[in-house]
Amino acid sequence: MIRIEGLGELQRRVKTAVKRADAFDWQRIGRDLDQQGNAMMEQLLSPEECRGIAGLYPNDDIFRSRVVMGRHGFGRGEYKYFSYPLPDLLSELRTAVYKHLVPVANRWNDAMGIDARYPEQHADFVECCHNAGQVRPTPLLLQYGVDDYNCLHQDLYGEHVFPLQLAILLSDPGADFTGGEFIMTEQRPRMQSRPMVVPLRQGDGIIFAVHNRPVQGTRGTYRVNLRHGVSRVLSGRRHTVGIIFHDAA
Repeated sequence: MIRIEGLGELQRRVKTAVKRADAFDWQRIGRDLDQQGNAMMEQLLSPEECRGIAGLYPNDDIFRSRVVMGRHGFGRGEYKYFSYPLPDLLSELRTAVYKHLVPVANRWNDAMGIDARYPEQHADFVECCHNAGQVRPTPLLLQYGVDDYNCLHQDLYGEHVFPLQLAILLSDPGADFTGGEFIMTEQRPRMQSRPMVVPLRQGDGIIFAVHNRPVQGTRGTYRVNLRHGVSRVLSGRRHTVGIIFHDAA
């Protein structure tokens, strides 16, 4: 079991982490999302914060469920969904990052002809989810060992879907594990899939499209379909935290 001091240390780091998130060049992030469907947030978390979050994994009291990927055909490895209330660091990051992504999300929906518009505050969006029966929190902590991997997938949990999500690598590549690259594919109409491998360091975050994104073509805007996953871990152990902004039914 994790010691109470570990949770307290995470809480003391909340304000610093939120200030760090707010200080990113969000115009650059928006451009990268428009052009590639993903954007980096380098060193979003410190090594100490990464180790603190990864160290929560054995503490079943703060999670609502555990998923063993091999039982469902999702790959190999496992993950746990956090319960409400979320650890303060994750809760505040979820709120802080959401507000910067709302303009991109609304612009994308407008370009793709989707009527949904997202409120400026995350609490208001969560209320919409809960009113629609999506009441289960979706932030999750993933754990991979040797030969584990995550199949390409999309994190869709109900009617209300925020089109962007955040993953943060908590382990140190080369020291804690090898292999285990973050990968994405993008399927454009009548074209073969485009692969993307995103190199992440410990503490790096990547924002990426959950499902679709708009692309400007010669005959107007069309939707492309994206999936994400993790390649096979060759050695060691890899932890990642995923921050999804919509809740699950």
